[in-house]
Amino acid sequence: MILDTHVHFWEFDPVRDGWIDDSMRSLQRDFSPADWRQAIRGLGVSGCMAVQADQSEAETEYLIGLAEVHPEIKGVIGWLDLRRADLPGRLDYFSQHSRLKGLRHVVQAEASGFMLQSDFQKGIAQLANRNLIYEILIYAPQLAEALELVRAFPNQRFILDHLGKPNIRHGGFDPWSRDLAALATQDNCSCKLSGMVTEADWHTVTTADLEPYAQHALECFGPGRLLYGSDWPVCRLAAPYPEVVSMARELMAGLSATEQKRIFYDNAVSFYNLS
Repeated sequence: MILDTHVHFWEFDPVRDGWIDDSMRSLQRDFSPADWRQAIRGLGVSGCMAVQADQSEAETEYLIGLAEVHPEIKGVIGWLDLRRADLPGRLDYFSQHSRLKGLRHVVQAEASGFMLQSDFQKGIAQLANRNLIYEILIYAPQLAEALELVRAFPNQRFILDHLGKPNIRHGGFDPWSRDLAALATQDNCSCKLSGMVTEADWHTVTTADLEPYAQHALECFGPGRLLYGSDWPVCRLAAPYPEVVSMARELMAGLSATEQKRIFYDNAVSFYNLS
């Protein structure tokens, strides 16, 4: 059984979704829960976490609304501006929705030092007492900064998305591997085994291309702090959903059945407090 921790849904808007440029034409359309159910058919996937793609409260409302009517959406990772002065009130409002499990910001698009700004960290400080996870979306060169953030909040739970986006396409193993290992020393941070196919060459990606990165993440975090995620529909740029699942299964094939179940299902249920 699989619980996919990283799925996106959107009603495509060419202005709002400008990040989906012409190199991603296949993503320039709507992607709904019905589309996702079609993609996972026969693969043993029982549910997913819906993750924000647009940085707006409207997006968070949209995803929560989907989760309330589609039981296969087990939880939502939304977006709120953690730097706003009235954040406590906004958190109280959104925390009324039990499907909201965490927040993230597209830090990969921000300038160096963003995660260390006092107003951003004041926002992070308000998440733990509401039992909200913070998901870290960055590129590999930002891992050292992420380590500073995670160290500063030992009681806050963090999840690193997409292994910190190593440059698999060009063989960028170091210093990513060193910085990932340093981040993994922090017990309050876990890592998603996700997003790898689109960090590799979209046209030629193979399991062998991903293996060094997946194995290093496994060595660093262990099966107790890794979670499977597809990054659908973005993954479709490089591989269809069944191939993404197959690759992940192959990459973790050396583990025991119990360890594999933790990565593909149990850790998600535990980390996100899913019922």
